[in-house]
Amino acid sequence: MVSATERLYYARQCLLPQIGTEGQMRLHRARVLVVGAGGLGCPVLLYLATAGVGHIGIADGDAVALHNLHRQVLYRYANVGQPKAVVAAALLKEHNPFVKVAVFNEFLTPQNAQQIVADYDLVIDCTDRFDARYLINDVCTVMGKPFIYGAIHRFEGHVSVFNLHANSPTYRCLFPEPPAAGTVQNCAQAGVMGTTAGLIGLYQANEAIKVITQAGQILDGKLLIVDLLTNRQHIFSLPRQTNKNQIRIQEQYPTDYQPNNCSSMLAISPHELYAQLQKGHHYFLLDVREPEEFQICHIGGSVLIPMHEVPARVHELPQDTDIVVICHHGIRSAHIINYLEAVGHRARMYNLEGGLDAWAREVDPSMPTY
Repeated sequence: MVSATERLYYARQCLLPQIGTEGQMRLHRARVLVVGAGGLGCPVLLYLATAGVGHIGIADGDAVALHNLHRQVLYRYANVGQPKAVVAAALLKEHNPFVKVAVFNEFLTPQNAQQIVADYDLVIDCTDRFDARYLINDVCTVMGKPFIYGAIHRFEGHVSVFNLHANSPTYRCLFPEPPAAGTVQNCAQAGVMGTTAGLIGLYQANEAIKVITQAGQILDGKLLIVDLLTNRQHIFSLPRQTNKNQIRIQEQYPTDYQPNNCSSMLAISPHELYAQLQKGHHYFLLDVREPEEFQICHIGGSVLIPMHEVPARVHELPQDTDIVVICHHGIRSAHIINYLEAVGHRARMYNLEGGLDAWAREVDPSMPTY
């Protein structure tokens, strides 16, 4: 049982009927591993600790850097150069001395991941690297652990809960394979607002609390997309597409993508696509968003095949016509091109740079945005 002082610490949230004493005890007994103590990890760690998650693990082999302080709000200027996991653990104990914090001052790798994850009930992915995301997914799937996914790109964020139950989707149901090297920009290349990281991290922490306390509607089989520029958010269904029994932990995952990496993936800007269409050039416009997104806006003549349906409907795609793959911001489309190239699709494929968001801003201002 928790002490009287500890009960007072959590008194206000225990008043919530969805939490109560039983929910607080579940939080007290919970063991949560947070992978990545950066922009997403900082708010996740802070709010898990103050909510009373009894055992928190922090896995991060990086050091605090000056250019990250605008979004990694746990750290101070004086912490620059110090190990993130070590600093974060000390600061969490200052906020809540009743929680236990374990430090893994190392990056998750195929060699250490299972040993680290084994002691935890729930994993939260706060990384910004594709190799780490796929590793977390595969380890959690093999070991039967749920994990909470979060990702940010400029002013947009994604959140979902994967592998919660036997029939729950995994990250590979959303993105079957990593995108080709150099096709998706990271924060260092594309930029990011600290508020985006903060908000998505809060969503992740909130989903973790809901999973632990069994409160509310969890984003199991759902993908939440939040756009902070327009204050709009959408939740899309994410069916299970992957056979979990076939997922294996690989000896090596594709390393993260550097700005100077050369990519074979072709890209086309909104202006260039518009000009080519005006000239009568024929493209197969493949829109891989969800039906709800397609109803909001789309380019005339586009064919909707949601991302998760592409593997089963690849026979519907032409082999002898140039294909332009379209999504909201150009991320999902990059994954689909990578997949189609991997399965040997012969058509020449272009990724629409910036997706429909860029098309609306640069070509058709009358197009509804979301």
